[in-house]
Amino acid sequence: MVACKRQILVFGGFHESTRDFVYYNDIYSFNLDTLTWSKLFPSGTGPCPRSGCQMASTTNGNVIIYGGYSKQRIKKDVEKGIVYTDMFLLKNEGKEGADKWTWVRINPTGVKPSPRSGFSLAVSPNNRAILFGGVYDEEEEEDIQGEFFNDIYIYDIEKNRWYAGKLKGIKGEKKKRRRGRREEEGTEVKTEKQELQCSTEIVKEVVTEDGTLMTVKQVINNSEAKADTESEEEEEEEEGASETGPIIEPCPRSSAMAAIKNGLFYIYGGMFEVGDRQFTLNDLYCIDLHKMDEWKVLVETDPKTQEWLDEEESEDEEECEGAAGGEDEEEEEEDDDSSEEEGDDHPPVQPAEPYSEYMSRTESYWIQLARDNMGQDAKEKKTLKVAQAMAKTFYDDTV
Repeated sequence: MVACKRQILVFGGFHESTRDFVYYNDIYSFNLDTLTWSKLFPSGTGPCPRSGCQMASTTNGNVIIYGGYSKQRIKKDVEKGIVYTDMFLLKNEGKEGADKWTWVRINPTGVKPSPRSGFSLAVSPNNRAILFGGVYDEEEEEDIQGEFFNDIYIYDIEKNRWYAGKLKGIKGEKKKRRRGRREEEGTEVKTEKQELQCSTEIVKEVVTEDGTLMTVKQVINNSEAKADTESEEEEEEEEGASETGPIIEPCPRSSAMAAIKNGLFYIYGGMFEVGDRQFTLNDLYCIDLHKMDEWKVLVETDPKTQEWLDEEESEDEEECEGAAGGEDEEEEEEDDDSSEEEGDDHPPVQPAEPYSEYMSRTESYWIQLARDNMGQDAKEKKTLKVAQAMAKTFYDDTV
């Protein structure tokens, strides 16, 4: 839904029941003067039925629709999800206040976002649309693996062009200038392929109280990676260069709320998945679109404070079971005591032992422990990640 001059336009969507589903590509207008609904019938070929797309109104009274998602039934009881990356312009060609709408498919240039759904979009006063995050689901038989994003793309409505919104960072300006001078003096210049190889990925893993592993990935762009890989001698020669800590940015997510005010782009909440668990976020970030230097954390999410919809229900069930038989409750207490004792039997950390050596020495133990908690059917790669996270948590608590 989007506001366009003196009306509100609603496009597409879907309805799903227990037996069937249907996606729409119709468009309705709500007149803010007469407070009435009307269905529009634009000429031309418009988007195919979909939900999850985003809309943006232009200063001249047109509307842009980008992306979306739909499911198609391949055969009985077999469905396939489709992620759209096309873009359409709903153009108002009416004169003197009359509405005459036409669909026009447009093909923007520049660096386009990768396929995704559930992304966020907000329009700035300078006729630019800011896209953030989203998720791309890879379907393998009955298993769906979602890749979540936290990147920014900027669409210039007037130029019909996409730009990648990369963080410029606060540091490295003097180093870049000196490196530029050395290139002029004949120092070897890195090729584009070598620069791409300088990108580094940082993986941060958090284990919640119930043992669920949350993995947050963030990528340092080429310029930052190159600055980090410069020799220590060059850093010593640099005087007055500012030092930076770890990059702060929202974790990858979909379905976040987005808004722009006074040149600041705000992102609130959203969700992401770890296995079959779904996490709902309530953090708040903002970034200055003019500087694009850093994300600022206004409200931070604490994973340990999350509550689940079925939490009260499960607690009620446990109370009923405990009231029915005191013996079961005593057995549970004994199990809790034994589990605590087992927790003390983890392989101890040797004095001054680095984590890498500790993990190498005790890896088989932690993998078996993770497999016992996750079940024998858990994937080997996922089991290894959980094992490493459990070992790291125990190592940090011990050291």
